[in-house]
Amino acid sequence: MIEIKNLNFAYRKKSHLFDDLNLSVAPGSICGLLGKNGAGKTTLLKILTGLLFPKSGSVSISGQNPSDRLPETLKEIYMVPEEFFLPTLTVREYARLYAPFYPRFNNDRLMAHLPNFELPENDKLSSLSYGQKKKFLIAFGLATDSHLLLLDEPTNGLDIPSKSQFRKILASSLTDDRTFIISTHQVRDMGNLIDPIIILDNGKIIFHESVESVNRKLSVRILPEIPENETVLYSEKMLDRFVIVSPNSDGEETKMDIELLFNTVILNREKIESLFTKESNHEA
Repeated sequence: MIEIKNLNFAYRKKSHLFDDLNLSVAPGSICGLLGKNGAGKTTLLKILTGLLFPKSGSVSISGQNPSDRLPETLKEIYMVPEEFFLPTLTVREYARLYAPFYPRFNNDRLMAHLPNFELPENDKLSSLSYGQKKKFLIAFGLATDSHLLLLDEPTNGLDIPSKSQFRKILASSLTDDRTFIISTHQVRDMGNLIDPIIILDNGKIIFHESVESVNRKLSVRILPEIPENETVLYSEKMLDRFVIVSPNSDGEETKMDIELLFNTVILNREKIESLFTKESNHEA
């Protein structure tokens, strides 16, 4: 379980990034942490790993503060960063060096992921392309069997087939005691993978809902024109038609596109907050 309460963080005294940020994430989920560039997604992941320290507030991962940098905490956290360095080692040499930090590391699982990601076994990691290096780190992270896997822009540098394979492998690797958090601004790459959906904007978590809740409370339709006599939360021109996002008034669920949802929340935050708060209170 991840619990963040009243988190405050700033890189400089006069520039606060997070102001009283709160977040709770249960295990057994692949969370999508969405936000515009510069929203603080990478910073939040680094705070969860204990690489950055909050000004105030609390961060707890299974009851432990990652800032304490205790081995029993860090062995359960693995992060695939967007920017990284890989040494001049082969896959097996790298695993021999770094696997001991993770007691449940599964070398057979790592080796099984190599052909799935079309990765060479004997080449030096430093000689691989950026996308290949990224796929190796993802494979290694999954093989650690750590309870918390953080992936910062994991699809950057991946081609279309690799993105599809990434989604399949990640989904098949999830267990009830693991939590995957994917930070990205490339929301279309996530497909049907992420649930719940978390949106970070202006130092706050402004949206945190399950896919089921989104599909129940919002409706997406393709219409020849924008309706004049109903609430339209977001619209987008598509050739000679419009994609319309509106409150779900008839109870018929539709499948929400993640990019449409993101744009709707960012551009119409107050109405979205009101809609979901009202519905939650009604259900309670």
